[in-house]
Amino acid sequence: MPDLRKKIFLFFLFNFMVLNINLFSQEVPQSVSNTGIYDFLDELANSHIISINSAIKPYSRLYIAKRLEEAEAKKDELNNRQRKELSFYLLDFGKELGDKWHNSAKAQWLAGTKTQRSNGPQKRFDLFYYHDSLFSLTINPIVGGELFDNSSGKAVYARNGAEARGYAGKWGFYASLRDNHEKPLLGLPQYLTQRVNGHIKNGNDWSEMQGGVTYSWKWGNAGLVKDNMQWGNNYHGANIFGGNNPTFVQLRLHISPVKWFDFNYFHGWLNSMVVDSAASYWVTNSYGTKYREVYHKKFIAANMFTFTPFRYLNFSVGNSIVYDNDNANPAYLIPLFFYKSVDHSLTSGIDNMNSQLFFDISSRQIKNLHLYATWFIDEMSYARFTKKDQWNFFSYKAGFRLDNLPFHNLSLTTEFTYTYPLAFQHYVPTLTYQNAGYNLGYYLRDNSREWYVALDYHPLRTLDINLSYIDAIRGPDYTELGVDRLGNPPLAFVQWHNTSYGLRASYQVINDLYTWVELTSSNISGDARWSPEYFFGKKNTVNVGVSYGF
Repeated sequence: MPDLRKKIFLFFLFNFMVLNINLFSQEVPQSVSNTGIYDFLDELANSHIISINSAIKPYSRLYIAKRLEEAEAKKDELNNRQRKELSFYLLDFGKELGDKWHNSAKAQWLAGTKTQRSNGPQKRFDLFYYHDSLFSLTINPIVGGELFDNSSGKAVYARNGAEARGYAGKWGFYASLRDNHEKPLLGLPQYLTQRVNGHIKNGNDWSEMQGGVTYSWKWGNAGLVKDNMQWGNNYHGANIFGGNNPTFVQLRLHISPVKWFDFNYFHGWLNSMVVDSAASYWVTNSYGTKYREVYHKKFIAANMFTFTPFRYLNFSVGNSIVYDNDNANPAYLIPLFFYKSVDHSLTSGIDNMNSQLFFDISSRQIKNLHLYATWFIDEMSYARFTKKDQWNFFSYKAGFRLDNLPFHNLSLTTEFTYTYPLAFQHYVPTLTYQNAGYNLGYYLRDNSREWYVALDYHPLRTLDINLSYIDAIRGPDYTELGVDRLGNPPLAFVQWHNTSYGLRASYQVINDLYTWVELTSSNISGDARWSPEYFFGKKNTVNVGVSYGF
């Protein structure tokens, strides 16, 4: 009888988790590198067509599809370019919306549908696509490259690979493999750049694997993934989790049980890049004798609570902790905790772990205007507020975007970011706010300030003409000077300075096929270690590129 009961239980569990597909949704995240769809959703939200929580990215493909479906119901409120762009993105994300968007089940190679939706379902071009009532699968290549040219000569970047995603019942799965080549290297850990980094083989060629498995229910989803992310509203670099670091494995949880509350959590396994001499050992074989190094283990946990007290107003609060136990600590696997308080009890009487606190507010209550601010607290003492020669370890960002004024398809963005000394830093190498040596937070790191101003014009579907100005400075790195942690004046002097003017035109020819050309006039001075030699000094740079897939 116990065996029979066990079999019956497993049967109903399997039926509940896999076969009841009509009760639940399916979730796979959409890469944050697909900037076109993220910018379009942001524009629709600013225009009060849809509502979004833009503090947490990536969005899932189903979330994007539902927002596009909402916009289609209000397409009479869109201008001509927006309607064409909406139809363009529904070619791709309409596949997430169920059988009404699909033809009968069959495998399709090198196929897309060009008919108008009123005459039948539409679908973008895919290398391979299959869909039925239980299972779906999409496979596409990843290929692309870009060329830079200035007085330093030429620099090249190229990548190739493939990506796949699919659903089986309430399970989602996705994977992408990319081989990368870059010469010279433009995104090393010490560089103050927003290039997505990952040079993990100390050479010009490296590969990167991303993907994961997710499980969804009516009001949430969870997954084991290796993926990129951005936390904090921004248009020129997030300052909670910036997303410029190599990806790492993480357990994710997202729940949204009511319209006015959204919760996100993850626990991640980081690469400390710090050798554990006690765990390292000598290996002797036919190739000789070699010392096998083993890194210290390093983990991170973070959560974010988002409240929507009024429509188009989101207030988010969250916290994170970086810790270095031998194994993942169950206390940090509990999503709802304030981790600094937990750490005080776990490490009472000894040095604490590295914890952070953050706030984000986003207001779109004025139509066509997005106001936002983010406050990242690395370390705070109330006593320092009253002292003239001590400062807390903060990073804050504030900005706005004004859309479709004074005329349609034009936007103005202004963003200011200021970071005090030692924010994102830590004196214990295994507790740094980094993965594989790359900062997890703002790309300028600590003791920095940046102004970003941009005009974007969208004359045609998925065509973006961007005119931008950047003025970024960074002061001394006090962690190198061996000075006391307190009393370090912010921006006592400028050690690195970047002033850049840019004009960029990008166009998405078909879904996921981007092409662009950019002209940049820049002047980077100061500490030469913090920029690629290729861009250092006064440079006029031409950048052209094409990319298919993410």
